[in-house]
Amino acid sequence: MKKSLLVIICFPFLIYAQEVPKLTDEMAIKLSEKPLHCINQEYPNKTAHIINNAGEVPLSPKDLHPSFYGCFDWHSSVHGHWMLVRLLKTKPGLPVAKDIENILDNSFKKENLQTEVDYFTKYQLTGTFERTYGWAWLLKLDEELATWNHPKAKIWHQNLKPLTDKILDSWKTFLPKQTYPNRTGVHPNTAFAMVFALDWAKATGDKNFENELIEKAKYFYLNNTKTPAYLEPDGSDFFSPSLEIADLMRRVLPQKEFVQWINKFYEKRSLENIEKIPVVSDLNDYQTVHLVGLSFSKAWCMKGIAKSLPDHHPLKKEFQKTATIFLNNGLPLLFQGNYGGDHWLASFAVYALED
Repeated sequence: MKKSLLVIICFPFLIYAQEVPKLTDEMAIKLSEKPLHCINQEYPNKTAHIINNAGEVPLSPKDLHPSFYGCFDWHSSVHGHWMLVRLLKTKPGLPVAKDIENILDNSFKKENLQTEVDYFTKYQLTGTFERTYGWAWLLKLDEELATWNHPKAKIWHQNLKPLTDKILDSWKTFLPKQTYPNRTGVHPNTAFAMVFALDWAKATGDKNFENELIEKAKYFYLNNTKTPAYLEPDGSDFFSPSLEIADLMRRVLPQKEFVQWINKFYEKRSLENIEKIPVVSDLNDYQTVHLVGLSFSKAWCMKGIAKSLPDHHPLKKEFQKTATIFLNNGLPLLFQGNYGGDHWLASFAVYALED
């Protein structure tokens, strides 16, 4: 493969970018400060609740969602919880471990989570609440607990189960009716959500859901060619629509078929474009700061795609190198903004730093 445009544009950063960032204990502590601070911070809050009558007007975010009311919105609270579980699970010796455990003990109280479950039947028009971004992160959180053989994790997982079951039932009802995928770079992105759902199904042994997701992924994306990724990103994207599709299809297809698929999926100009670092003009703008998250999601997609490609494929090393550049670009920006990024970016960084 010829030298990408990224090399031409970002040459001054290449020496720094060649050092692969790691989720060290020091980094984990710094990142953990973000959700530890915001999980119990109720305001400011962007509630997605549809007010059906005057009686619902006085309801606060905490009234509606006693487990996941903080971190500005429901889905960010959920993936903030996932991040804390992940750190406690993989780095139990962190000095903030007890603080994390106390937060999780409170959020995973049985009665709090039952209120979260009841939300979907108590109020009208909740069938589309957090569909499918929040649903995906809820399954990722459940997957983390389900695969952790720890006494506390077993309790938390059991208490979370009714909410997981509710989300799962909603997804299984929705999936057969979803005629078209959402190819956006923000929350409704279908491929991203299906990635987490598929990972959950495989981890928990739900073979029927796994097969349904695989068949739907093929229906949506198998015949996609020459994706117009040269048009990415939109101004508030935190996903690359094309990379999210590729990250899903690597899970769905055997390696040989995936290679054939990705060779037809990307043209040269699209590959060159998705390797460009996003320009973030204002870290304090709650929408523009999404572009910092784009660096992290591109990194985790490229790392995963590279692992799924054979050694001789030109994209393997290219994506490995570019993922490192994206991580090194995003991490410093994470600590320079305000609550618009603080309430969610750390969990994106932790997921992107995973091997």
